[in-house]
Amino acid sequence: MNRLNSSRAVRAALVGLAVSGAAGIARADIKDYEFKLAEPTVTAGKDRIVTVQLVNKKTGKPVPDAVIFATRLDMAPDGMAEMSTKVVREPGGEPGSYRFKAAFGMEGRWLLSIGAKVQGETGTVEGKLVITAQK
Repeated sequence: MNRLNSSRAVRAALVGLAVSGAAGIARADIKDYEFKLAEPTVTAGKDRIVTVQLVNKKTGKPVPDAVIFATRLDMAPDGMAEMSTKVVREPGGEPGSYRFKAAFGMEGRWLLSIGAKVQGETGTVEGKLVITAQK
């Protein structure tokens, strides 16, 4: 009987260690990710490519295979949020880089609003990036 109680006590201790060890594992937070522009300026005109990188701020490494589900491009920084344009995801690019094609109809500052899901994380990474269109 004493041996049975000792066995249970050892099992309970091992379970406790396993649970406390799992709780101590550092997980990334959705706030640890950010979008960055590869190039903050473009030439005004049709079919311009904008490359955005999604990086882990703690490691500095790019984040591949994110699911981009929301994009909007408008001139909100110049007080013209109603002036928006279509944004289309383009294939290609390096891991962690996401390419988009858009028409920059006039010079000025354009706001790219973007949302993504990162594999294995809960929550949404959101970014608001200002792109300057020049002649």
